[in-house]
Amino acid sequence: MAGPILTADRLQRRVARLPRVDLAHLPTPLEEVPRFAEAIGPVRVLIKRDDCTGLLLGGNKARHNEFLMADALYEGCDTVIWGAGLQSNNCRQTAAACAKLGLDCRLYLSKSHYKREIQGNLLLDYLVGAKVELVDAEIGPELDALLAAKADEARAQGKRPYVWDRSRVVPRAAISYTLCLAEIMQQMHAMDLRPDAVYVSSAGSTGAGLALGKAVLGLNCPVRSICPMTWPWDIPEALAQTANEAAALLDLPHRLRASDIDATTEYIGPGYGKPSQDGLEAMHLLATMEGILLEPTYTAKAMAALVADVRSGKLAPGSVVVFIHTGGLPAVFVDPTQLLAGIHGEVPRIDSTDANS
Repeated sequence: MAGPILTADRLQRRVARLPRVDLAHLPTPLEEVPRFAEAIGPVRVLIKRDDCTGLLLGGNKARHNEFLMADALYEGCDTVIWGAGLQSNNCRQTAAACAKLGLDCRLYLSKSHYKREIQGNLLLDYLVGAKVELVDAEIGPELDALLAAKADEARAQGKRPYVWDRSRVVPRAAISYTLCLAEIMQQMHAMDLRPDAVYVSSAGSTGAGLALGKAVLGLNCPVRSICPMTWPWDIPEALAQTANEAAALLDLPHRLRASDIDATTEYIGPGYGKPSQDGLEAMHLLATMEGILLEPTYTAKAMAALVADVRSGKLAPGSVVVFIHTGGLPAVFVDPTQLLAGIHGEVPRIDSTDANS
C-alpha cells in the first residue's frame, strides 16, 4: 500500500516521537571518491561513511542501538542478552552501548566456522566488559532459541533482561536506516544531487529500513541490499515484513511487498563470513585509490556488486551512486595473512633488517 511522500524533515519529526538515546556521531560524512569512480567507470560514487559513527570503531549498529537501547531503558531492563557470530559487529557495538549506558551485557557467540583467537571484534567485546560465552548454536532460529532460554535464566536470577527478539528488535533497528536515508537525501540536496542507485551490505534491518525510506521519501532509484548471508526464509519477503513493522511503529500507512525489495545473494562468494575474490579486489581498489578501508566479508562484497554493475552497464554512464559503508573494520585484523594472500597472492615477508629499519 502506497502512502504520502514525506520530506526528510517530516520523516525526522515522525521518528522523533520514539524513545532514542544518543550513541552515534551523526550525521556521518557523505564523501565523494572520484579516483575510485574513475577506475571503475564513468560514474560518480559517494560513500556514506557509517564506519564513522563512533561507538567502538563505528558501524551501522550504532544507529540501530540508539533505538534498541532506548527501548531497553524504557522497559526498565538492566541486562542485555545478545548473540551472533564470534566476530559479530552487532555484538561489539551492543557491548559498547551497554558499557556507555551502564547495562550488564551478556553475549552468546556462535563458534561456527570462526577462528577462536581473541582478536578483532571478540577482543573488543572483552575490553568493554561484556560477559562472553561461546556456543555451538548456529546463527538463526537455533541461536534465537538459546537467547530466549538465557533470558529466562536471567529472569530467574532476578534480572530484567532485554533479549535479542527478532520480532521486537529488527523493526526498531530498521527505523534507524529509514532515518539514515533521509540524512543522505539532505546531504545530497546540499550538493545539488540526487542518487541514481544506493548500495548496502544487508540481509536484515538495515536493508529493510532503507527500503522503507525509499517508499516514504519517494525515491525512484534502486536501493540494492547485497546480502552477506542466506537465511532459512525468503529474504525479500522478510525485509518487506520488517519494513512494514517499522512503518507501523512510525504510524505510517506505507506497506511494501517482496517485489519492492531489491536484494541479492549473488555476491556471498565462498560463504558467510568468508572473503570473496571480487570483494577483495574492490576492497584493494578503494584502499589504494582513496585510503578508505572496507571490511572483507560484508562491505567489500557489496562494493564488488557496485563495481560489477558499473562495468556491466547496469548503471548508466554519468550515474550518481551512493554506497553506504556499514563499518565492520575490526574484522580486518582477524586473519591478516589470509587477507594479504587473497589480495596480493602472497604475504609480505618482514625480516629482522626490515623490522629494525
